[in-house]
Amino acid sequence: MISKVSPHFLFSVDLEDVRDMVPNGMMYTPKVPELTKKYLDFLKEKKSFATFFVVGSLARKYPDLIKLIRDEGHELGCHSDKHLPVSTQNQEDFRSDLEANINALKKAGVNNIYGYRAPTFSLTEEVSWVYPILEEFNLTYSSSVLPARNPLFGWPGFGDLPKKVGAITEVPITLSGTSILNVPFAGGVYLRALPYPLIDYFFKKAIRRTAVTSYIHPYDIDTEQEPFMHPYINDNKFYNFLLYYNRKNALSRISKLVKKFELNIIPYKQYIDSL
Repeated sequence: MISKVSPHFLFSVDLEDVRDMVPNGMMYTPKVPELTKKYLDFLKEKKSFATFFVVGSLARKYPDLIKLIRDEGHELGCHSDKHLPVSTQNQEDFRSDLEANINALKKAGVNNIYGYRAPTFSLTEEVSWVYPILEEFNLTYSSSVLPARNPLFGWPGFGDLPKKVGAITEVPITLSGTSILNVPFAGGVYLRALPYPLIDYFFKKAIRRTAVTSYIHPYDIDTEQEPFMHPYINDNKFYNFLLYYNRKNALSRISKLVKKFELNIIPYKQYIDSL
């Protein structure tokens, strides 16, 4: 008998403090440790391990939180040092930023660092010089490409499956693959705002082909966050509304999907090694 293999779900947390990115952000309530522990409890309940892509400034601010994530068996990767889109940097700026990110994680007790995620999926064809620099720092994979046109950043034509770019394996964010609404349905605001039956349909279609990649932030489950304009959305009031919408159901939606499709939540490094 051939045993059924559960589809892989690369659930991941982009561990950043949104307060660092807005004017007068420190006047708002600090919530990252509290919200991160909710994710850790969720993963413990699922008996699963995931990847946390961490901003360097946050690792310096909360080294004990980074140690807790490590001690619970999860993978930690880089998410830049100050959460600047790659398009705002030249090669030397990027190299310095990545080095500071890695040093912050190492100082917090993370010895094995393999992966990188660009802020706001800002790794595009125009800045593909990133890959040799990732290799310089002995990283082995990235999950930084949104392989379609997008209002912020996108790399149309990259393809929707993992592939090698030099020595780095790029695992693009999973998109719905539809002509009208080709979006990363399993992450962030899309996971919360799209009608659940649509997300269910996109999952069912995607897991037939490949692992589903996902991303979520601390604020995605913060139902008590004070209202303010979020960064990187060009002061768009509607999109800012969506950034607050349906946060109370983010984790329950993921739980429902994991149960229905018998998803196997694993860290990125484990998935890369299985390819």
